[in-house]
Amino acid sequence: MPLFDRLNSKGASSARSIALWAAILLLLAAPGAALSSGNAPASRPNADEPVVAAAADLKFALDEIALAFKRDTGKSVKLIFGSSGTFAAQIRNGAPFQLYLSADEKYVTDLHADGFTRDTGALYALGRIVLIAPSSSSLPVDPTLQGVAARLAKGGIKRFAIANPEHAPYGRCAEEALRKAGLWTRIRSKLVLGENVAQAAQFATCGSAEGGIVALSLAKSPRLAKSATYAVIPTQWHSPLRQRMVLLKNAGPTAHSFYSYLQTPAARAVMRRYGFELPGEVK
Repeated sequence: MPLFDRLNSKGASSARSIALWAAILLLLAAPGAALSSGNAPASRPNADEPVVAAAADLKFALDEIALAFKRDTGKSVKLIFGSSGTFAAQIRNGAPFQLYLSADEKYVTDLHADGFTRDTGALYALGRIVLIAPSSSSLPVDPTLQGVAARLAKGGIKRFAIANPEHAPYGRCAEEALRKAGLWTRIRSKLVLGENVAQAAQFATCGSAEGGIVALSLAKSPRLAKSATYAVIPTQWHSPLRQRMVLLKNAGPTAHSFYSYLQTPAARAVMRRYGFELPGEVK
């Protein structure tokens, strides 16, 4: 059983959970830690460097914003990326995050209703999904998945990547788009599920699958832009990806500052560049 799942298992004592979370944060602070952004120095976590739990679709945009925040304020944050549903469960289990950026605002409003957050936070972006395939792939890439349908009919798709719909908002939207195209029943047995949308993007573009449905913000990253092609799926094909952030009850001054910084024009410009639609700018 994965470590995070063990931490979330029913019956674990609060004291043991806190001790284990402290150990995990020390691991995240180590050089090369799997979920760390790599921007923060490899040092012991402390109150001046809050841990920020962020949806995986934010990986590249938030890395840039955190660097700008450190340059402009002299303060730093430690970023970890994963699925929004998993982070919500970890917060309920005592994870010492100070700021949470979810790809689905319902996780935030539910946490607030149960007393885990300062307030209901702020809507910071609306996400989009794309069909993506490696540049070398023969899979046709189009917005309405007609190429996927044609290739499926010929038996030409063995594996297709999406994030796990059970806890990843982008996975749920990918499932909705595949159902809209009438492909869900036929493609279900060929799905390769990423733990989060970033892992799904890795599967879809590195030879583990013929293609997949992932976040536009990841498709626009410099690395994927060079190695993959994509087409944006219509918003009418899936539920809105309303992304909300919130300060947790233990948030300190640096977390508050970063929360405010994320709403500045400079931070919004970075989000816009990665394909996010922004509050107040949605057409």
